[in-house]
Amino acid sequence: MAVTVEKEAIFEREPIPRAVAALSVPTVISSLVTVIYSMADTYFVGLLNAPVQTAAVTLAAPVLLAFNAVNNLFGVGSSSMMSRSLGRKDMETVRLSSAFGFYGALICGILFSLLCTVFRPGLLGILGADVETISATSAYLDWTVTIGAVPAILNVVMAYMIRSEGASVNASIGTMSGCLLNIALDPVFVLPWGFNMGAEGAGLATCISNCFALIYFLVYLWIKRGKSCVNISPRSFKLRRNVVLGVCTVGIPAAIQNLLNVIGSTVLNNLAAPFGAAVLAAMGICSKINMVPMYLAMGLAQGVMPLISYNFASGNTKRMKAAMGFTMKIAESLLIVSAAVMFFGSNPLVRFFIEDADTVAFGSLFLKGFCLAQPFLAIDFLCVSTFQAVGMGKESLAFAIMRKPVLEIPFMYLLNFLFPLYGLPFAQALTEVFMSALAGAVMIRFLRRLSHGGGPGRGPSICTDKPAA
Repeated sequence: MAVTVEKEAIFEREPIPRAVAALSVPTVISSLVTVIYSMADTYFVGLLNAPVQTAAVTLAAPVLLAFNAVNNLFGVGSSSMMSRSLGRKDMETVRLSSAFGFYGALICGILFSLLCTVFRPGLLGILGADVETISATSAYLDWTVTIGAVPAILNVVMAYMIRSEGASVNASIGTMSGCLLNIALDPVFVLPWGFNMGAEGAGLATCISNCFALIYFLVYLWIKRGKSCVNISPRSFKLRRNVVLGVCTVGIPAAIQNLLNVIGSTVLNNLAAPFGAAVLAAMGICSKINMVPMYLAMGLAQGVMPLISYNFASGNTKRMKAAMGFTMKIAESLLIVSAAVMFFGSNPLVRFFIEDADTVAFGSLFLKGFCLAQPFLAIDFLCVSTFQAVGMGKESLAFAIMRKPVLEIPFMYLLNFLFPLYGLPFAQALTEVFMSALAGAVMIRFLRRLSHGGGPGRGPSICTDKPAA
């Protein structure tokens, strides 16, 4: 098992625009298709013009968002460790890191499913479901969590690991195939001319599509056995100290960030719930629309992560900085344009998902608040992804904690107190202004240290990790 000449060329020799494009474009496309498939549930359920059904999908969203905590722990953590090890040509650590990531995700996925099922009554109360929405929300969770948690988590983690060795196209094909299948199945299970299952049908379509994507990745690794750096053999699942620390140093902060995102989403839903099902439906629709630029920025940042990790570990900081600078320019330009489109086109964008007049009126106002955060997302996401790529776990953890409990959640309560309901969508914008300024300051300091020959200076240092025995 070795790094192929083609992959070495992407990491070491290709012009920066071409290398970034090769790694990021498939990731961005995959991310956007993921958003579209996430929006598909909202869209097809919205065609029923039943705010209760749309509200059920909105209320369940934090639980599905919690999947990302496991995805990031083992996906971001193991892929970062694999890319850094590839930069050092330490193939044994690459093998052990991928096995640890796969089986760690499998075990946590099973536990997640069991816990959410056993504690379902209390969970529904925490999510903000009431007598009106509890039945539809629970039915949606049956398919997406009780049955669907394991395939949903594993296919994302495997995409991260396959992407870490430079195979972004293959990773994206797997992700997109599941997403496209979900979009095709949604109307069949949701709408009256099909099985007429409403929100429950959307959950079933999601479950089937995630199982399909997981099968794709397993077949891909079987075909590429001996050629791919990703190894999921049970014999390679060993709790080696350097592997566990290397994965968790990056993965735990990323996981905490997503758990806090779940808390933030739950708080938002609970603050909006007293205003009625139409408000909840509008908030859910706007959140899904807002995911498009967020996942665009995230896809660019995650796509370039292997390039940053590899060149940092191999000592080519000039190429690493060039990749970061080019990606930042592209991301910032795209997000400014998307913010303008969402601000001036808020009404038709919301109306695309639902025709209910009250929901459209609320959603049009909410979307204008959400979109103000977008120009700052590019700075924030790329900086934090770089910290994850180079193993700066403490910085990643600090920013994860700051985003939700320190800034956004207090802003939600403050703005909702000052401007009941209508202040809520502006909490994210205020948060991202602070976050981008802080992330930029830490990034400048980090780059200056690199210019003077220094590294992150943290344990375990990614430049001094010993190969696995």
